[in-house]
Amino acid sequence: MINYTLSIANANAHHFEVELDIKQPDPNGQLLSLPAWIPGSYMVRDFAKNILWIRARSSIANGSADSDEVAIEKIDKQSWRCDPCSGTLSICYAVYAWDLSVRSAHLDQTHAFINGSSLFLSVANREKQKCHLNIISPSDFPEWKVATAMPIDKVNSRGFGNYLCSDYEELIDHPIEIGSFVRGDFSVHGVPHSIILTGRQSADLARITNDLSKICEYHCNFFGDKKPPMQQYIFLTTVVGSGYGGLEHRDSCALICSREDLPLSDRGKIDDGYRKFLGLCSHEYFHLWNIKRIRPTQFYPYRLDAEVYTKQLWAYEGITSYFDDLALLKCGLISRESYLELLSETLTRVERNRGKEIQSVTDSSFDAWTKFYKQDENANNAIVSYYTKGAVIALMVDLWLQQESSGKYSLKNVMKDLWQQHGTTALGTDEKTIEKLCHKVAILASGRDIPFLTAALYSTKQMIVEPLLKKDGVKIEFTTTPFKPSTHKTLNWLGAELNFSSHKSAEVRTVRNDSPIQQAGVSAGDTIIAIDHIQASIKSAKMTLKYKQIGDSITIHLFRRDELMELKVVVAAELNNYIKLTILDNNKKS
Repeated sequence: MINYTLSIANANAHHFEVELDIKQPDPNGQLLSLPAWIPGSYMVRDFAKNILWIRARSSIANGSADSDEVAIEKIDKQSWRCDPCSGTLSICYAVYAWDLSVRSAHLDQTHAFINGSSLFLSVANREKQKCHLNIISPSDFPEWKVATAMPIDKVNSRGFGNYLCSDYEELIDHPIEIGSFVRGDFSVHGVPHSIILTGRQSADLARITNDLSKICEYHCNFFGDKKPPMQQYIFLTTVVGSGYGGLEHRDSCALICSREDLPLSDRGKIDDGYRKFLGLCSHEYFHLWNIKRIRPTQFYPYRLDAEVYTKQLWAYEGITSYFDDLALLKCGLISRESYLELLSETLTRVERNRGKEIQSVTDSSFDAWTKFYKQDENANNAIVSYYTKGAVIALMVDLWLQQESSGKYSLKNVMKDLWQQHGTTALGTDEKTIEKLCHKVAILASGRDIPFLTAALYSTKQMIVEPLLKKDGVKIEFTTTPFKPSTHKTLNWLGAELNFSSHKSAEVRTVRNDSPIQQAGVSAGDTIIAIDHIQASIKSAKMTLKYKQIGDSITIHLFRRDELMELKVVVAAELNNYIKLTILDNNKKS
């Protein structure tokens, strides 16, 4: 057994301390390493950079309390080798934790949050051994408690004490929250579920647990399970002033949400913020099946020292992104109109993205490590999201299967087959498995393959969703204005996203390829200070356009770096690339 001890060394300095005891270490010198990335977030993050210092000692084999210092050498950015030694090898090290996200670790006077991939060194060639973790109660914070789905060995009433995992992969797949959080409990098919809220908030916890129980039960029934595939489940939620994100784990998920997105006791219907939060919870819970247990072959086992490539993220994230919001409709939490708002936003993001003309969704999956997770100001012109385009592909496949079979078959049949053939058997999916299963169900539904699927996956050919929606009783409209206002102001004719953070200027955030503003020479990062000799503001921009005709010129004054430039932008027609969905036939509910 590999033994870990976790302590809070200095909350003010954001320092954890970890002790690692290894009996019978490698006689040739024990190798240790820390993961470079965390499953579910496909970017090398080099967590080892946060290790402040590391020391090694060995105990005498005869049980004496004496110990000897052991030399330890760093051999690459994330690995260390200890000199050969006898007895038990003890490693002690400190970790700096100041990343308030779902991917790493965070510690201050208010709470501690841990992803094991950021803190716990792996022991080379011993990854399959049991791992024992002792979480020490911090004397400076006697009111703090522990929340984690990690299997308990023996703990006190506040959760401090001993936990036991079957191997290293399980150890780092159970995030841990420590602090003065609030907890809401509910049950799904007899399995205990909880939501943990950390941070200042006044949410209606009873309402949240009631709504989450419906979502979780729907997903369990979706996969045909009489009970969820785990012993317990926890939504570990950090509440902040402004934030959004989630990361799936085998028996839990880590979430960040904005305070205003949580429901208050005096709220009536589900508003946009709470709908977004429930959609996030739904997304991560669906991952219990689709990526945590149904996995690409490349992820059996996870190799965490470098990138691991697959073209299947369109299915693992895209299909999940389709069913997360659909579940809110199916379990009665939102109306069909509300669901169509969400679907409109997804379709609009794909329609307005120029990268869809450059990159296929399977290439987007493969390039997640270097393009999707490392987006720059040109991302909208260069890449397509495997989340949004994958969700649209899932929508089209689902509608096509239902319509071809008069409702007898759907994408749900594909997912249930995946679960039975791969999820319950721990047999990974190869690059074509999910595509082939879609066609297999299509043969049952219609006697033929899905005609658009190959092009949707491997080409940049435009996907035609309108006929499928119309047949389902939904009208699609292309408009020049967003369905709902966004945070950043976009002048649609201009082809740029501008951030009017100041009343005196506008930062150019992105520039659309072949747009009027790009043809004029404006670039991302420029600061526009005047539009037609009037101080730049969203109001002056719209007023200027009001008196211009297509083909007229507008004078733009801007700073690039610290140099003043004057450019001419030719007014163009607004693009019809915002999408609005409305119901044509209420009798069609597929």
